[in-house]
Amino acid sequence: MPTTEAKAVVHVAVGVLEDELGRVLIARRPDHVHQGGLWEFPGGKVDPGETLDLALRRELWEELGIQVQATEPLIQIRHHYPDKSVLLDVHKITRFEGEPHGNEGQPVQWVKPHRLREYRFPAANVPIISALNLPDRMLITGAAATADEFMLKAERALASGIRLIQLRCPGVSETEYEALARPLAAMCQEREATLMCNTQVEHWQRLRLGGLHLNSRQLRTCTARPVPDSVLLGASCHNPQEIEQACALGADYLTVSPVAPTATHPDAPPLGWDRFAEWVEQARVPVYALGGMTPAEITQARRLGAQGIAGIGFGWKAQ
Repeated sequence: MPTTEAKAVVHVAVGVLEDELGRVLIARRPDHVHQGGLWEFPGGKVDPGETLDLALRRELWEELGIQVQATEPLIQIRHHYPDKSVLLDVHKITRFEGEPHGNEGQPVQWVKPHRLREYRFPAANVPIISALNLPDRMLITGAAATADEFMLKAERALASGIRLIQLRCPGVSETEYEALARPLAAMCQEREATLMCNTQVEHWQRLRLGGLHLNSRQLRTCTARPVPDSVLLGASCHNPQEIEQACALGADYLTVSPVAPTATHPDAPPLGWDRFAEWVEQARVPVYALGGMTPAEITQARRLGAQGIAGIGFGWKAQ
């Protein structure tokens, strides 16, 4: 007979409200409850027999005094605390009536997404902060005949609205990579975009430019998070084992591929959307769908719980 029982999973509906200034609403938990004194995104438990939509509407009416009218999925998170496991179903509140306030006496505050990390949150809320600070498209750089052409393509992509660029240049030397990375980092900073360097850990430590994106080979050999928490860390994943490894390392986002057939890897069998959805459910951090993606797939990817899409074609080759 087992001596311990498996912990029941607490299903929680979470709402993210954004105001006209781009700030999101957070609330402080009472000191006497689980994770008391920490800040959180408003929401609460889904009652037995209650749908997620009804739970979200009920909780935000009780906590904030607002009537939710429309939502869209942001991220789904499974997290295991020593004393309980939680499943957070997080939705952006896209339309509501009423003026949000601490309806139960709890302190509330509007905060810009990039400043959320200055507040203490329960560990399960951290991926929500990552999702709020990441766009729904990540451009991966492709080929160019010259450095000038490369920078022109990058400049056009940023002008089109791209705000996350992964600098991937297989086959170039570290010196050649740096010659592209430095001006690209300056260009990204000017456009308030984020640069991710897909390079060796030791090379990134010398460059100290943007974030670090690990390819699957690097991911498999990592035993600890290779960059500080203040640096964005991404990872390429192609199976559930790599997803688990990336989450255990503390990656801030993942790419999962190939979702659809792709010209760059014609021999790789595509996952398809059903299997992709299963793998997204396993991940505890934002996920980008990679492989054969176009902007038309963003809605499908987000409907399945992903952050959005990643790729070369939709922002690089098409120009």
